[in-house]
Amino acid sequence: MPRLLADITPLKESRAFRRLYIGTTLSATGTQLTLVAVSLQVYALTSSSLSVGLLGLFALVPLVVAGLYGGAIADAHDRRTVALYSGLALWLTTIAIAAQAWAGLNNVWLLYLLVAVQSGAAGVNQPTRSSIIPRLVRPELLPAANALSMLTFGLAFTVGPLLAGVLVAQVGYAWTYTIDAVTFTAALWAVFSLPPMPPEGPTRRAGLSSVLEGFRFLGTRPNIRMTFLVDLAAMILSQPRALLPAIGAVLIGGGELTVGILLAAVAFGSVLAGLFSGPLGRIHRQGLAVLWSIVGWGASVSAFGLVVVAAGSTGPGAGGAVTPWIIPAALCLVLAGISDSVSSVFRSTILQSATPDAMRGRLQGVFIVVVAGGPRLGDMVAGGGAEWLGEGWTPVIGGLLCIALVGLLAKWQPRFAQYDSRNPQA
Repeated sequence: MPRLLADITPLKESRAFRRLYIGTTLSATGTQLTLVAVSLQVYALTSSSLSVGLLGLFALVPLVVAGLYGGAIADAHDRRTVALYSGLALWLTTIAIAAQAWAGLNNVWLLYLLVAVQSGAAGVNQPTRSSIIPRLVRPELLPAANALSMLTFGLAFTVGPLLAGVLVAQVGYAWTYTIDAVTFTAALWAVFSLPPMPPEGPTRRAGLSSVLEGFRFLGTRPNIRMTFLVDLAAMILSQPRALLPAIGAVLIGGGELTVGILLAAVAFGSVLAGLFSGPLGRIHRQGLAVLWSIVGWGASVSAFGLVVVAAGSTGPGAGGAVTPWIIPAALCLVLAGISDSVSSVFRSTILQSATPDAMRGRLQGVFIVVVAGGPRLGDMVAGGGAEWLGEGWTPVIGGLLCIALVGLLAKWQPRFAQYDSRNPQA
């Protein structure tokens, strides 16, 4: 059994990694409270899945710009300092989101604006924090460290949406957002306690030329490039998140509670993958593992859509109580969460292992843009698709398209399936 469980050696060996891990664990749940509550608040104000999907549009542009430039900043400056100041910006934005709820403004456009600002700050903070990890643990422990990170976010995605659904229903949006503002102080403490992390070797000024240099490097590294392309295929074509408010309100029933359960199901899959991640460190064909994991994601999302279609034919109608269809729907999303978590562990490890430290911030910036921006685009695609196909058939078709596109990408870049962690080739 111990060989199946998560490898906690990085936590034992690195005090700095342990501090960062604890702070991230405590703050991530609060962040999920806000993300889910904002989508619920937008749906409550508009009753439109498309409006929920538009949150992705307003978050995407600042995320792309700040993510790419933030990676260049992380390569040119002390990464601890960059992570600390960008974290402060995130904290202040969360306070502003709470303030609008306490003031009872109920303005969708203000929520869009605050989400855009928050996304921009995250675009600087996340690649910086990710590029810090290889400085804190030995290279051979990177899969274990990334699996532990996935476990943290899986727990946050499990507990956060459940708490958001309950808290929004019981105490309202203002208290829900306030809890995030309080818990985020843990993340600031964790970064503040890290040692200084100045750039290694010669550096160049952060700017457009530095960003372009990162893209030129990426253009010559097909294996790293594939980690981005296959994830975009999964997240843009088969991301069901924006559909969940309508599914809970009309098709499966249960409203906010159902949304919380379904989002938590994806995260619970990540928790399971993290808890039993011990064998992942012994897998060397990491590119092949990524491909099969994303196929598993697409298949699970398609199955979820079929359950929603079936529920719609016998469902409770608007305002109805939750129905037994929640069980197979949640199980499908648990499988999707397992697949996504395994894919993320290996994609992160490939990127960190095959990228030199001088480029790591910029490549992590691209990674964050893909990981966070892909689902935002997916929200837009899903929200628009639901207007034409309905909330059930949209994930069915999206999951099948994801599988087909991943197959075409694997055929186009056959070296990716042959990637071996014992000889990392970018």
